[in-house]
Amino acid sequence: LSGEYVHTPPTLSFDAGCSNHQLFAVHQVAERVEALGQFVMKTRRTLKGHGNKVLCMDWCKDKRRIVSSSQDGKVIVWDSFTTNKEHAVTMPCTWVMACAYAPSGCAIACGGLDNKCSVYPLTFDKNENMAAKKKSVAMHTNYLSACSFTNSDMQILTASGDGTCALWDVESGQLLQSFHGHGADVLCLDLAPSETGNTFVSGGCDKKAMVWDMRSGQCIQSFETHDSDINSVRYYPSGDAFASGSDDATCRLYDLRADREVAIYSKESIIFGASSVDFSLSGRLLFAGYNDYTINVWDVLKGSRVSILFGHENRVSTLRVSPDGTAFCSGSWDHTLRIWA
Repeated sequence: LSGEYVHTPPTLSFDAGCSNHQLFAVHQVAERVEALGQFVMKTRRTLKGHGNKVLCMDWCKDKRRIVSSSQDGKVIVWDSFTTNKEHAVTMPCTWVMACAYAPSGCAIACGGLDNKCSVYPLTFDKNENMAAKKKSVAMHTNYLSACSFTNSDMQILTASGDGTCALWDVESGQLLQSFHGHGADVLCLDLAPSETGNTFVSGGCDKKAMVWDMRSGQCIQSFETHDSDINSVRYYPSGDAFASGSDDATCRLYDLRADREVAIYSKESIIFGASSVDFSLSGRLLFAGYNDYTINVWDVLKGSRVSILFGHENRVSTLRVSPDGTAFCSGSWDHTLRIWA
């Protein structure tokens, strides 16, 4: 691609045993890796029904259902195959900035400007009032920016504008652990992919990405190379690295074992912030949604952009690859969600 430039970031030593301690960036080490061929991704479904900006979405483990939340206060559960709406909840507040599907597929969590995280059980009894079964789990002192169930339906992890993350027991609503260290609003979090994963990464308005131990509540690693807010963090499928997307118009890759940034994904022509990032199942591609309405697809190893996807008519706010890796879903301020494959 013409005009492509990949910074040579502070680089990492892949062979600590070598005499001269040569340091490499990922794209230098991957020079001999074959380039990706042309691939075509198109919008395969468009989900319409929100009356305002879509702010967050999450896939169910069944690879089919999606939960999305919006500025209109609505949380909708969709069947992504048929585009049918299966459930809808109207929250007591607008700006529902966070939503998540429980691992079992039997509940959803959501929250936003109400400073709370609420869990709703999902049933297929049409006469059942979902709102009556609502459970308020988490209480922060500022808006809820992100939430995620851990490996069970029993615990939920939240991030907030109050500068903290917290782990809660869903049944009792008890605070199990709190995570203090960010100097400003926490905007995003992601759990380490392994089943025994006791770590998570968070990013925020202090330009920092922090890796936490869930058991001790301690920050175990911290990275500060972005020039602006970090809007999104996502673990590499192996769990050994994570990517971040920022208002500084770059995405970056951090290697946890090398304890440093190893790649920057940027182009001079990209001047708008990245709001959301996610990896393909193999980890070779990084999908990133931007505030200029586009989705850029990056070759993680080469550092180059391999595709740019158009379709949304306002900024892309959220993006997630489906659990089986066959598609990804993006949500936008244009009130719609799109499924790409």
